[in-house]
Amino acid sequence: MNKQTLIEEIGKKSDLSKSKIEETLNLTLDAVKAVVKKHKKLQLVGFGTFAVKNRAARKGINPQTGKSIQIKASKSVGFKVSKEFKKSL
Repeated sequence: MNKQTLIEEIGKKSDLSKSKIEETLNLTLDAVKAVVKKHKKLQLVGFGTFAVKNRAARKGINPQTGKSIQIKASKSVGFKVSKEFKKSL
């Protein structure tokens, strides 16, 4: 499923136009990004939790040359599904 399919699914269950659904979805996604960036965590009860994860610097191997390289520390976002959502699958 992609974003357009999600918009169509929402459209089947509401009387909103596709453009209004897309606008609302975009605003929602922007808000999720902003909250996670600012607060490092967003918990949506019954759905799951988005949280910033820190990856430590580490050594790796360049697959083309086989030489050891240093990989910088980085941040990523993880998602943990709620028990309620998991049970519904």
